Parts: sequence; structure tokens; C-alpha cells
Amino acid sequence: MKARIIKWPHKVPPTKESVLAELEKHGFPVYDLQTVPPWCERSLHTHDYEEIRGAVEGVTTFHFPEGPLTIEAGDILFIPAGVPHSLRTHNGNPFTAYKGSINGIRKVTELGDGKGSVEDLARQEASESPKLNL
Repeated sequence: MKARIIKWPHKVPPTKESVLAELEKHGFPVYDLQTVPPWCERSLHTHDYEEIRGAVEGVTTFHFPEGPLTIEAGDILFIPAGVPHSLRTHNGNPFTAYKGSINGIRKVTELGDGKGSVEDLARQEASESPKLNL
């Protein structure tokens, strides 16, 4: 199976509420609303269960073996279980999306490129930031 995108079908800009309503139509429980920073690079990984993303704001590119898929606000991305992919935000703007899976469980297998998850990257950046003593 390949990843696939459903483009935003409405003639009004998407909102958090309207994107969530679109996701609910597909029967995937949502487990997170995540914002990734500008220029983010997410490591190569797979999900044990079919995943869904509902883009709320910004633009990012998911990289799959068969090629890249770029999603923007309002788009819905379906990622089959076991399909390796990474993510790169190729611009100076954050990207926000709902995340869910077919059973509401998030289970990720990292494929060892060492970059880690968005959460790992944020923790690393926070620990490397200089602390101010006021």
C-alpha cells in the first residue's frame, strides 16, 4: 500500500475544528495535535498501525520510498502501517497537524538514522539551550 492524500475540499480556510471534523469522517481516533518547528527533520520510522494526519497550519513534506508527498493546511494524509517515512519542513514556518491511528494507539519503530522523534529533538534542543541566570 502507498500513502495517499485527500486535498482540502472546502472553499474556506481550514481551522482546528474543521480539520478535526474531516478526520472524524474517516473513523480514525486522534491522539495528538502537534506543531513541529521550522526546518524540522524527523527521522526515518514506521508505525505499527495505519496512521492519519490532518494538517491544520503550514506546509511539510513526508518522504516515502516511492517519493515525497507535500501536505498543506486542510490536507489529510493516510500512512499505511509499516511504510518507512521521514518528514522535512522545508521552510521557516511551523507545521501543525492532528495525528491519529486506526485504533487510537501510537506505536513507532525508529529505523536508526539517529535524528529521533520530534519530541526527542525538542528535548535535545531544550537541554542544549543556554540557561540565563537572572
